[in-house]
Amino acid sequence: MLSKSMDRVVIDTNIFVSALMNARGAPRAVLRLALERQIVPVFGNALLREYEDVLSRDQLFASAPVTRGDIDTLLDALLSVSEWRSIYYLWRPNLPDEGDNHLIELAVAANAEAIITANTKDFARADLVFEGLNVVTAGGYLETRSQS
Repeated sequence: MLSKSMDRVVIDTNIFVSALMNARGAPRAVLRLALERQIVPVFGNALLREYEDVLSRDQLFASAPVTRGDIDTLLDALLSVSEWRSIYYLWRPNLPDEGDNHLIELAVAANAEAIITANTKDFARADLVFEGLNVVTAGGYLETRSQS
């Protein structure tokens, strides 16, 4: 059972990639919260496929301070503390970038408190608004969390 302080969150792929690239940024702090079981990351099929696709792009990580093995280990660790959700209802069309709709669908299916992403502006232009679902940057999430 979750305690009240443990938010369910959808961590967009861009946050995970940023956490890998920068040891001191807000995305790394969000990843740390997840790995320390202070928040509950939520995954579904589409998000896992997106992670696998992006993380397989070796050129993206050519100058990264992490190895392929580190990336695989961190993803496995994140998945081990995550909650898996199936999506039974698609909310489409909704976002200007069709490729991001799965994040909203996952968040709604999991009753998540937040989608943590570096791409908040596309979500602000959504056709549908889901009360109680916040779309925030990693820094915004950490700031809100520290105030509660």
